[in-house]
Order: sequence, then structure tokens, then C-alpha cells
Amino acid sequence: MSDVIEWVLEMRVQDGQADSVQPLLDEMVAATQADEPGALHYEYFMPEDRSTCTVLERYSDNAAVMTHLGNFGAKFADRFLTAFAPIRFTVYGPANDEVRAALAGFGATHQERVAGFHR
Repeated sequence: MSDVIEWVLEMRVQDGQADSVQPLLDEMVAATQADEPGALHYEYFMPEDRSTCTVLERYSDNAAVMTHLGNFGAKFADRFLTAFAPIRFTVYGPANDEVRAALAGFGATHQERVAGFHR
């Protein structure tokens, strides 16, 4: 069984924050790519009107998730939560109690793998 943890986070762009979103996302992507080898997939998507944002993230294991969350908290959390309001947050895979507790404040729900494979 895989140790991979992934999630889909859907968010609404907060009123008055449209202009701050792209610079923030560019900075977050660059930092995650440079500093987190356990981050396997990290992509943001927005519709044309840029009113919502969805991020797809995949991490090699629970330790990689906690590294990301530590960096996020130290560098980006305040600006991120000013720019976005979470709508739905679904976490997939074997998240341990530490990861579940760290994500609880974002309203994360969890789903366990019941079948399939990972290449």
C-alpha cells in the first residue's frame, strides 16, 4: 500500500483579493518546488473569472505533508487566508493523526484508499 497523501482544496477568492492571488501563488509554488522534495504534485487551477481556485497536492508521506504545512504556516498562511476562503477540502490516503489534526482547522475531510494502485 502507498504512503502517498494527496488532497483537493477548493476555495473562493475573497472580495478585494483578486490582484494579490497570482503573485502569492507564484511565490508558494516556487518555494514548495525548491524546498520540499516530498511534494510530488502541486498545481493551482482557476476559471476565467478567477473567482475560485482549486489546488491539487500530492506528498510522498505524512512527514512530507508536515514539512509542507510547517513551511506554509511560517511563510504563507496569513496571506493565503486573506486571499482565499476554503469551500471544500478532501484528503486522500493514509493521513496519520498528526496530519489530520494539522488539517482540521481547514475543515478537511478524509477518505481512505479501498482499491486501486499507484505507479
